[in-house]
Amino acid sequence: MRVRLPEDPEGVWGTVREHLLDRYAGAIGAGRVEDMLASGRFVGTDGPVGGDEPYAVGRYLWFHRDFPAETPVPFPIGVVHRDERFIVADKPHFLSTMPRGRHVTETATARLRRDLGLPSLQPAHRLDRLTAGLVLFVVREEDRGAYQTLFRDRVVRKEYEAVAPYDPAVGLPVTVRSRIEKERGVMAAREVPGEPNSESRIALVERRGGLGLYRLVPETGRTHQLRVHMNALGLPILHDPLYPVVRADGPEDFARPLQLLARTLEFTDPFTGVAMRFESRSALSGLGPRGGAA
Repeated sequence: MRVRLPEDPEGVWGTVREHLLDRYAGAIGAGRVEDMLASGRFVGTDGPVGGDEPYAVGRYLWFHRDFPAETPVPFPIGVVHRDERFIVADKPHFLSTMPRGRHVTETATARLRRDLGLPSLQPAHRLDRLTAGLVLFVVREEDRGAYQTLFRDRVVRKEYEAVAPYDPAVGLPVTVRSRIEKERGVMAAREVPGEPNSESRIALVERRGGLGLYRLVPETGRTHQLRVHMNALGLPILHDPLYPVVRADGPEDFARPLQLLARTLEFTDPFTGVAMRFESRSALSGLGPRGGAA
């Protein structure tokens, strides 16, 4: 966290300690602020900051926030490709791409930064926490914009796999177009009347009993798009906690991951002009081994 010491028109902060207590004591307690000062947790450009140092408007301080314990995600991150510009990671189910909300240390970004010794590593795009598969990370900050632009301009081809019920009445392959909206604070997205803002191509790859393996190709990138479209077809993805019914919040069931996998990632590298194609080494478990539903 970076803190800028603000203007002090009433002159009430004579020292750094007085400002930090005024600013943070209500949130974490005065004792915690004092402990952080005593242990050198607040730092400036020249090192740890003492509480008795004079208050200086515009000065920057930094500190690391304390986070509550997070439930470890018991699956490793694979690395499909690594070079001096980018990394393609094979993210497991249940692991957020980047820090957000209650997921901070148990995220792909935090783990890869730590495990690979790359503190500046940043994702070029986001993959839903419950979805497994390929995510592109940029090693150097100055290269990030070029790779993000590929995703913004929709010139990256992404292909997914999903396990869902098989229904012979659903004509496949099919292209689904609809308008999807996601309200802040509401877990599930929904389809509404209006101009379509999402498009997905869906095909059946394999059938095993009452389940099918599907290939999903999104042409747009709305929140939960593939999950919404599969549900709209009457083929909700196996173990989906939101579609068609939002399940009650509770502990993660790591034995029942959402059966959705970002299988392939294709793009032309913006620096070399070389066509790149990567494939996930993960596999969905929903169809079970050697046939038969799990």
